Amino acid sequence: MKIIEPNLHAQATASNILLTPYGLDEGKLLSVLGTIFTHKVDYADLYFQHTKSESWSLEEGIVKTGSFSIDQGVGVRAVSGDKTAFSYSDDISERALLEAAAATRTIARQGAGRVKVASAIRPGSARTLYLQQDPVMSLDATAKVKLLEKLERIARAKDPRVVQVMAGLSGEHDVVLVVRSDGVIAADIRPLVRLSLTVIAEQDGRREIGTAGGGGRYDFSYFSDELLEKYASEAVNSALTNLEARPAPAGPMTVVLGPGWPGVLLHEAIGHGLEGDFNRKGSSAFSGRIGERVAAKGVTVVDDGTLADRRGSLNVDDEGHPTQCTTLIEDGILRGYIQDTLNARLMKMQPTGNGRRESYAHLPMPRMTNTYMLAGDRDPEEIIASVKRGLYAVNFGGGQVDITNGKFVFSASEAWMVEDGKLAYPVKGATLVGNGPDVLNRVSMIGRDMKLDSGVGVCGKDGQSVPVGVGQPTLRIEDLTVGGTG
Repeated sequence: MKIIEPNLHAQATASNILLTPYGLDEGKLLSVLGTIFTHKVDYADLYFQHTKSESWSLEEGIVKTGSFSIDQGVGVRAVSGDKTAFSYSDDISERALLEAAAATRTIARQGAGRVKVASAIRPGSARTLYLQQDPVMSLDATAKVKLLEKLERIARAKDPRVVQVMAGLSGEHDVVLVVRSDGVIAADIRPLVRLSLTVIAEQDGRREIGTAGGGGRYDFSYFSDELLEKYASEAVNSALTNLEARPAPAGPMTVVLGPGWPGVLLHEAIGHGLEGDFNRKGSSAFSGRIGERVAAKGVTVVDDGTLADRRGSLNVDDEGHPTQCTTLIEDGILRGYIQDTLNARLMKMQPTGNGRRESYAHLPMPRMTNTYMLAGDRDPEEIIASVKRGLYAVNFGGGQVDITNGKFVFSASEAWMVEDGKLAYPVKGATLVGNGPDVLNRVSMIGRDMKLDSGVGVCGKDGQSVPVGVGQPTLRIEDLTVGGTG
């Protein structure tokens, strides 16, 4: 196998941090995996992780809190059929590994032949989607405080109605090493930064909130003065718009979704329903429907973990598989699911590089990376101009979805009423209520302005949180139920 230098660098760095200081080497790792296979096991792996993270927060003009932590450990997993045994330890040592391996041998399954552990380790993916720098060390503490203070000054200077500014800065340097029973060893060095801004504007006794922010797999130099200006403008403009907002009407109407972050609705209402575990168990609205039409013509949805520097991207997933761009829906036809190793094997499919876990103390499961709808051919202005009366949802707050039937409820944090093809006035309290598969079939116009979110997404599933990306172009959806306050 040809190995390119970035892959060698990642594996060397991971070994120097996670193996060498604890007297571990290739032979000892293979020996640990071998002890698991004294019982009938289909597959086993070791997941080592070292995470350095910090966060800072500003409120009332003062950086009030700062935190720094280092966490490391190893998770040991054995899989037999659809059963999984898992143990973990924050002690990285041969003794801890052997004890964890012994704990996983409890899942021996009758009637299954043993699978021999590989006798040698071979390198995994050779790919570098992001620089392998440590963002935590890219600025000193004084510079980080000044960054937050500068963002606050910029936001307050935008408008005298801004009465409060809150900002947060966080960074993480994650080093992972995966050793599998099929002989693959894969490493990844994952930087991650995020800057968030919340402003409160007041007028005539009324207060409204606006938010903005972004990040990705960079170091803190990513947050340039131009980007600080952009975040401040977005947050302040959103708050000022909401000061003028009227109560949102209720009822079925044409809804236009803006590009970018509104793709979170696609992520929640549709993306989770396309994850392999839900479909293997038959609990998803999309179960058993590959090859069927599940959306309007023109709707193509992909999950792409290979986008450079994006928050949801990974060189390899948490099972050591290279990430990829997986087409989930193509021109309205369901083409595939998001898969990890376990569910792909049981469904007789291939892993898609979507096995993800929050940390070494958690089991991997099929999770999204960057999930988005591809662009269409309509001008966004044309889409809005086509609406006689409806809602234009610019941004979203929270939402809920039921995976089994796709039903969702989402609240719009910024929205406008559209009358005679023009934005008439902002509205407050608008919620979108619908069914994910049904909404896909109600898409009637797709803009050519596909946009990814700014890099703030966090996805929760079964108590685990992982960074993700979302995106979409401007969309026109027919007869979507709007729950309002007016």
